[in-house]
Amino acid sequence: MPNFQIMTKPMGPICNLDCTYCYYLEKENLYGEKKSFKMSEDVLESYIRQYIESQTSPTVSFAWQGGEPTLLGVPFFERVIQLQAKYCGGKRIENAFQTNGTLLDDEWGEFLHRNSFLIGISIDGPAEIHDAYRVDKGGQPTHARVLRGLDVLKRHKVEFNTLTVVNRKTAHEPLAIYRYLKSIDSRFLQFIPIVEEIAAEPDQSGLRLLKPYAPTQTTVSEWSVEPRQYGVFLQTIFDEWVRADVGRIFVNLFDVALESWMGLEQSLCVFAKTCGSALAMEHNGDLYSCDHFVYPDNKLGNILERPLAALAGLPKQMKFGKAKDAALPKACVECDVRFACNGECPKHRFLKTETGEPGLNYLCAGYKHFFHHIDPYMQFMANELRQERAPANVMAWARNRQV
Repeated sequence: MPNFQIMTKPMGPICNLDCTYCYYLEKENLYGEKKSFKMSEDVLESYIRQYIESQTSPTVSFAWQGGEPTLLGVPFFERVIQLQAKYCGGKRIENAFQTNGTLLDDEWGEFLHRNSFLIGISIDGPAEIHDAYRVDKGGQPTHARVLRGLDVLKRHKVEFNTLTVVNRKTAHEPLAIYRYLKSIDSRFLQFIPIVEEIAAEPDQSGLRLLKPYAPTQTTVSEWSVEPRQYGVFLQTIFDEWVRADVGRIFVNLFDVALESWMGLEQSLCVFAKTCGSALAMEHNGDLYSCDHFVYPDNKLGNILERPLAALAGLPKQMKFGKAKDAALPKACVECDVRFACNGECPKHRFLKTETGEPGLNYLCAGYKHFFHHIDPYMQFMANELRQERAPANVMAWARNRQV
């Protein structure tokens, strides 16, 4: 597999927060009574060396997540920089990590700026929305601490974007969230729908948040976003964005939609025709098929026992990636917005179609609503690009169309 990315978990699932909807906290159960989840020196060095060697492009991008990576402290990432310099072989190295922001201070700010890290800050909106689910281990709100961390990034001129989880509560506040994110100077916005199946009892691995067609009865969690409401959420934000913010505010889902209308390959894996090139690696070097498929039967192996590139290219992983397209039910294959959706993430495909065929995405109704709504605007912007004109011209067109 010549082009693959790794979402690296150097602290495993360990986090200083206890967000109600977090799908990753319970992965701690996969490692029994383990006391330390800090990535060891031998795993870290082997990973950095192997990942750089496996990449064919002149730029190698590292993505660090968790859990909460800032729990490792600045010295850990200073070592990351040293090892990357040792093994870069003339390639350009980029680093990004996702953080809840609560532990950021001036030491972090200076380090991140000096090493040009791109930071993703997890924030769900204003305090009353954010704090509904994003609490610490004592159940206390975290919004004020996130803002302090964000202020550190701004003071030190660290590039950042925001990641906002859309759940059953927040989905009803699209404009409040969108306008708030703009007010805190976010210019690159990611909206992630939370969808989880939850079992009444843990499985043999100690997990309750299971993947589709688990051999036990599950229900949709109470915090999962409702399908059509998610579509309305996106549509409401899009309607404001397309009239006022094109070219100034960048929303990942809107950018990827434009790729679809341009006939390009989607850059976001959930909308691509196939997947399998975005893997996840745990703190001990265990490699899994995907960040959303960290389950025992999706474990590919360990990078200390078998080369990273070989694990990423296993037939098992190729099959996993191709199944995204091959397993689409007939209703999806014939759908008029398949070109934009491609069935979305396999993790969410646990419904049946009207004819009883399995594999329908839980969010299908929402995506149909959204993609049908944005079609004329996307067609306009795609045409502007083909004519080598600015897609931001859609704003005047959209305002006049509304009148």
